[in-house]
Amino acid sequence: MPSTARTSRPGPTAATPAPTTSASRPTSASCSIPASLRGVDLEALPTTRKVVALTFDAGGSADGVSSILATLSREGVPATFFLTGDFIDQFPASAKAIARYPIGNHTYEHPDLTTLTDAGVRTQIRSAAARIRAVTGRDPRPLFRFPFGAVDRHAIGLVNGECYVPFRWTVDTLGWEGVTGGQSVDSVVSRVLSRARPGEIVLMHVGAHPEDHSTLDADALPRVISGLRAKGYGFVTLQSVFSSTP
Repeated sequence: MPSTARTSRPGPTAATPAPTTSASRPTSASCSIPASLRGVDLEALPTTRKVVALTFDAGGSADGVSSILATLSREGVPATFFLTGDFIDQFPASAKAIARYPIGNHTYEHPDLTTLTDAGVRTQIRSAAARIRAVTGRDPRPLFRFPFGAVDRHAIGLVNGECYVPFRWTVDTLGWEGVTGGQSVDSVVSRVLSRARPGEIVLMHVGAHPEDHSTLDADALPRVISGLRAKGYGFVTLQSVFSSTP
């Protein structure tokens, strides 16, 4: 599935930092989404420049975090990370390390938002945002990614109402399927390079496969970067869409 695995951990309760005060709710003063970015789940950046946005979902394990961050730092490549509140609870040190890069909201528990009530959707988004701010000191707005890629127009409207723009992907590496799912470092690299296009958004994951413990995305990342550069591509974060949108 094109995202991190569902979790059996208990949902947000009274003990979970779910924002309920007016200070933690979006306001018109703190939120401004360009009209062209409302009502859409972006599959690519709107540009003709040969740039690619590498993105990583963090909702399972943190087994690939150190390798991914080391590669990005060594190669001088930017990236964007989408964190769940549950990931932050389990791996706060990794979340803090990731925070040197732009962070987006991936909900608290990674549920299918299209199956929840409006209140349930808002709780998932606000609870995750509270944990991201508390642990990393970063505000994830306006970057959001739907768990499982499960989306409908109503859910997009709710996300926009919380001051977020949802970002999908142009290509899913399928590295999350692991070697037991028939994937390999070669297949990850091939999928990204074969679908290269201006504004490509690449979906990768920071965790390991739960059964075979492979970290294909982390292992393939150096070759993904060198392969894209060989094709003449540079790298940007998802935040670049806001500077280029009137």
